[in-house]
Amino acid sequence: MGEKTLQELVEAYCKDPSDGLRNVIVSKSIPLVRSIIGKIKRPNSPLAAPEDLESAAISGLLQALDTYNTEKNVQFNTYSYYRIRGSIIDYLRKIDHLPRQQRKAYGEIKETIKNLTQKLGRLPGDDEVADELDITPETYRKQLSVVQQRNALSLDSTYENSDGNMYDTLADPESEMPDDEIEKNEVIQRLKEKIGQLEERDRLILTLYYFEEMTMSEIALLLELSEARISQIVGKLLIHLKSEMTSEGVRA
Repeated sequence: MGEKTLQELVEAYCKDPSDGLRNVIVSKSIPLVRSIIGKIKRPNSPLAAPEDLESAAISGLLQALDTYNTEKNVQFNTYSYYRIRGSIIDYLRKIDHLPRQQRKAYGEIKETIKNLTQKLGRLPGDDEVADELDITPETYRKQLSVVQQRNALSLDSTYENSDGNMYDTLADPESEMPDDEIEKNEVIQRLKEKIGQLEERDRLILTLYYFEEMTMSEIALLLELSEARISQIVGKLLIHLKSEMTSEGVRA
C-alpha cells in the first residue's frame, strides 16, 4: 500500500486523534502552507520573516484540523486554506500595530547580538551591545522590551496545544514536525545543555521561566529585579539561543 494522502491522514485523525498523527499531518501540509504564504504580500519587517509566517500558518492549520468535519463534502486542503490564510493575516495585523521604529530596533538588536556573540565567543553584555549600537544602555534596555514583545507574538501564533515551553518558543518552522517524541526530546536536551553554559543568573532566569513555569513577576521578586528587566533578559537570551542552535544545524 502506498503512502497515505493528506486527506486520508486527516480522516484517520478524525476517527482516532493522536499527537503522532497530528504531527504527520502538519509535516504533510507544509507545501500547502508555503504555497499560501507565497501568495501573501509580506511587509518589509523583521517580524514578518518566513519562519514567523509559517508559525502563524501552522496555528491556522491546527485550528482547521480540530474543527474539520468529514461528513461535509469538502476536502481538507480546501477547508484549511481559509483558516491558514486568515491566521497569517491576523498575525500581520498584530505586528503592524508596532511602530516602524520599534520593528527596526528589533532587527538591529538581533543582528548585533548575533555578530558580537560570534566575535567574542560568548553572549555580550548589555553595555557591549549598546556601545556597538551607539546608544545608551538605558535606551538599549528599553528596546529589549520590544524583543520580548516579538517573542510573545510569535508564541501566540504557535500551535494551539502548545504549553509555551522552550521547545515551542524556539521551534524552527522550516523543519518538519518530529514524527515522535524522541526527536523533540533530543532538541530539548540540546537546549538544556546550551542553557547550562550561560552565566548563573541567566541560566536561573530561563530555568525558572520555562522549566519551573514561574511568571516574570515572580522571578523579578525572587531576584530583586524589575519585571521589565526580566523581560529584557529573556528576550536577549532567546535571540542568543536561537542563533546558537541554528549555527550548529540543530532544528530548534
